[in-house]
Amino acid sequence: MITTANIKNGVNVDQLVETIGAVQSNPELAKFQFRSKNNWINGGHCVSSIKGFYGVGAEDTSREETFTMECSHPKVLLGENEAATPPEVVLHALGSCLTGAMVYHAAANGIDIESASSTLEGGCDLHGFLGLDPEVRMGFDGINFKLKVKSDATAEQLENLAKFSPVFDMITNPTPVTIEIVKG
Repeated sequence: MITTANIKNGVNVDQLVETIGAVQSNPELAKFQFRSKNNWINGGHCVSSIKGFYGVGAEDTSREETFTMECSHPKVLLGENEAATPPEVVLHALGSCLTGAMVYHAAANGIDIESASSTLEGGCDLHGFLGLDPEVRMGFDGINFKLKVKSDATAEQLENLAKFSPVFDMITNPTPVTIEIVKG
């Protein structure tokens, strides 16, 4: 007998259900650690490399290639336009994670997503970054996320599913960050 995978929105729902069951049976499987190594090139130009991570109770070795991402700044911010700015990469991560969370949770709930596209905007004021006004935040003063979705689900249902995004949680709730400077 030939069986086909239960795929919804590009997600293998059977595997998703198995994963949920495994985590419920063994909560330690839910613990993940993601890592990135960043190297400064020049000015505001940096390159990050990402390969291994810890998850499902072991170090993952499934990635054959190392992923690299660059960040830089436009000329108006004294850069050379080698890549997107770090705040733009944050917008990319947020948009990708909100959309992915919505799609995965929709699949788990039997909701079809025919298409999805989004735009994100984040405003910031250089008075904060440049240290000119201690009352002005250094980062975004807000982010607007507009998601256009073709689905039979309600906008409220889709928004609630998107909010399962880990990146949304990291941005909307304080995440402790430690900084350790090692002189070498």
